[in-house]
Amino acid sequence: MSQPVAFVTGASTGIGFEAAKQLRAKGFTVYAGARRVEMMEPLKAFGINVLSLDVTDGASMSAAVGEVLKAHGRIDVLVNNAGYGSFGSLEDVELAEGRRQFDVNVFGLARMTQLVVPGMRAAGRGRIINVSSIGGKFYEPLGSWYHATKFAVEGMSDSLRLELKPFGIDVSIIEPGGTDTEWGGIASGTLMASSGEGPYRDQAKMIAAAIESAGMSTKPGVVAEAIVHAATAVRPKTRYPVGRGAAAILALRRLLPDRVYDALIVTVLKRF
Repeated sequence: MSQPVAFVTGASTGIGFEAAKQLRAKGFTVYAGARRVEMMEPLKAFGINVLSLDVTDGASMSAAVGEVLKAHGRIDVLVNNAGYGSFGSLEDVELAEGRRQFDVNVFGLARMTQLVVPGMRAAGRGRIINVSSIGGKFYEPLGSWYHATKFAVEGMSDSLRLELKPFGIDVSIIEPGGTDTEWGGIASGTLMASSGEGPYRDQAKMIAAAIESAGMSTKPGVVAEAIVHAATAVRPKTRYPVGRGAAAILALRRLLPDRVYDALIVTVLKRF
């Protein structure tokens, strides 16, 4: 069999960028897709193929997947990494921004999956790796839209894992904690722009500080290592909590009643 083929979305920076490099180092033929094609130029030096990809544009997704299938006849691993965080109170955030976050974080992931599944099903094998977040299992104030998208990714992935299992296709979820990428700057920026003034300003300042602090904890290469494990393990895990404190936070969420967890979140935020 020739080199396995992997397609990584959201590969212009951070986790996707590092995942593309690490998959290539493991012997994959790698296609990296993102809107900001110029940011992916350095990947070419590693022998990675770079494609223009907008996960909110159906034609863009079809064209990118079609190009890979034309060249290789298959995609063995899809890494759905494209996504972003936009924060602010539900009262303040425009519905258009909420819809955009779902378009990128959920519907883009779903459409990319729809495009690759027929080939995987015909081959009787494949891996779909969805980058979620520990934010798909817990919550915080002023993050309702973001957490809603990641809760959706978790539920979609669990259902998908069962429906694709009979066809030899594995589905894994990557659940990073705070990661040193541009995500934190975008999330805190949108938070302050939408809710930095007015009735939510005190909460906004605390949460922006917490986001910026968490973003210094885990390097994206560590998350990429989990993606590579999910792509290469004989029996990949269904979930990969990654980063400092990620497993502990998820364990607390499972064990603590809602009201106790609410109080814990408020206590932690007051430190910032």
